[in-house]
Amino acid sequence: MAIYLTSESKVIVQGITGGEGTKHTALMLKSGTNVVGGVNARKAGTTVKHVDADGNDVELPVFASVAEAIEKTGADVSVAFVPPAFTKDAVVEAIDAEIGLLVVITEGVPVQDTAEFWAYAQGKKTRVIGPNCPGIISPGQALAGITPATIAGPGPVGLVSKSGTLTYQMMFELRDFGFTTAIGIGGDPVIGTTHIDA
Repeated sequence: MAIYLTSESKVIVQGITGGEGTKHTALMLKSGTNVVGGVNARKAGTTVKHVDADGNDVELPVFASVAEAIEKTGADVSVAFVPPAFTKDAVVEAIDAEIGLLVVITEGVPVQDTAEFWAYAQGKKTRVIGPNCPGIISPGQALAGITPATIAGPGPVGLVSKSGTLTYQMMFELRDFGFTTAIGIGGDPVIGTTHIDA
């Protein structure tokens, strides 16, 4: 019973051409996630090369906006690897495009910016996880974030945590049981999805 993220999810990466975006796109693909493209307005129209879980080469398109990425790929999840100064704009863009799930990995986002985009998200279609979080993983199905996909497999346990490293620790300690979904909601003073929501 995975929540929010399944093998059917189509994932885009905001900041796919940056250092963190590049590294973690590769790891998400390796874990079997259906990554369908990325967003970087300055590099729109280009592609990035990666390798999927089966070892096949894939070329992912880079789009000018989240709205364009959704239109062209049917994406329903976005993972944001965007520097703190640009995070609020990236989140607002994703909310305006009505992406179903937005996972904000960035740490160091000004609390006022988070409070503003949290308020902006109220009553809209986008569920925000983060910021300053390891993201969400449904082992054996998909990973949206930076959680190591190799520390636990699928099973009956659901996990919601504020701490990234404690998320990894619990997954590893309970690896013999396995997980439906593990969500790192982030440890900042203001976050999107809370323990109670999840």
